[in-house]
Amino acid sequence: MKLLSVAVPCYNSEGYMRNCIESLLPGGDDVEIIIVDDGSTKDRTPEIADEYAAKYPGIVKVVHQENGGHGQAVNTGLKNATGLYFKVVDSDDWVDKENYPVVLAKLAELVRQGNIVDLMICNYIYDKQGAKRKKTVRYTTAFPENEVFTWKDVKHFHLGQYILMHSVIYRTQMLQDCGLELPKHTFYVDNIFVYYPLPYVKTLYYMDVDLYHYFIGRADQSVNEQVMIGRVDQQIKVNKIMIDQYDLRSIQNPKLRKYMISYLDIMMTVSSIMLIRSGTEESLEKKKDLWQYLRKKDAGLYYRLYFGIFGRAMNLPGKGGRKVSVMAYKLANKVMGFN
Repeated sequence: MKLLSVAVPCYNSEGYMRNCIESLLPGGDDVEIIIVDDGSTKDRTPEIADEYAAKYPGIVKVVHQENGGHGQAVNTGLKNATGLYFKVVDSDDWVDKENYPVVLAKLAELVRQGNIVDLMICNYIYDKQGAKRKKTVRYTTAFPENEVFTWKDVKHFHLGQYILMHSVIYRTQMLQDCGLELPKHTFYVDNIFVYYPLPYVKTLYYMDVDLYHYFIGRADQSVNEQVMIGRVDQQIKVNKIMIDQYDLRSIQNPKLRKYMISYLDIMMTVSSIMLIRSGTEESLEKKKDLWQYLRKKDAGLYYRLYFGIFGRAMNLPGKGGRKVSVMAYKLANKVMGFN
């Protein structure tokens, strides 16, 4: 059995997929790289994928499928994964050449010791185009380092210190057993990929190493602000799916429950600010509808978030209030650099 399966969703990725795949190849025979060609038609993505599969037959495998979106590509990767662990690396991102073997060695060591954890967490870098200083998201205040731990051992999450797709390596069988399936033709499903499995995670391990380089700055990226505004209905869809997935009152561990509430809080905030930034009456109605959707699902959670710091900032009345909301968002973006 392979130690790690890495799914690489590709859609017209000719310009950057080689960099991603080349960064993963040093994992050697411990790793299987599953390139999922998600119906690429505009460039040589399918040919490049097949080229790597032919050159590295024991390491790279390719699945060509009709276009189903990022979520369906991840689903396909997971369905074809044979490794003990599973990670997604987007085709415009890459893994760190120095720390990648360090993480693989630690995973192998844990397996030899019989400590097959459900979730390995590492740091990730916002590799923003043109930025002189690259922001690294670390979890030293949130997790014990270099030891197997559980949710009860979690410490304090700072603002902006969220567990994202870039930072997680899940145990493959756990992902398959929990029934994770991402929606087709939907953007921003990486939030579901991280959020949904969390209650199934019993054991964790954190390494304070910078593993994942998250490239941001391309004009057509899904996290580009103008793109996000144009796709705000997709953001709302994901937001509502996450609201529906759990009655958070049933999450037994208080630290896990607090984190999941915090994650839902930031999702509501992002959806709200994009709707405000859209600037139309229709968008403002959609924002109101989203908050009412949460209220119908869980009134207690609604009041907690609506009257929390972010909720109050996103629901200030009138044009003046919305201007303050946008200013708060811009300040947060300047500090955190998330798009």
